[in-house]
Amino acid sequence: MSSKPNKFLSLFTSRKFWAAFIGCLVIVIKEFKPDFPLEAEQISNIVYLLIAYIAGVAVEDAGKGAGGLTA
Repeated sequence: MSSKPNKFLSLFTSRKFWAAFIGCLVIVIKEFKPDFPLEAEQISNIVYLLIAYIAGVAVEDAGKGAGGLTA
């Protein structure tokens, strides 16, 4: 048996995946439930925040792979 991690299962432990999933979920909820208590600008700000978070985690992950210091 291979010792390679299963990419599909590791997806569910990915912080980037969950951040993207939450952003998409908020957008879909607003689309199907127009009386959702957030305005379009607030949803945009949430999505921008999640994009920045995903980029930060990606930089952190890249630093670990490039011999960066671990916390």
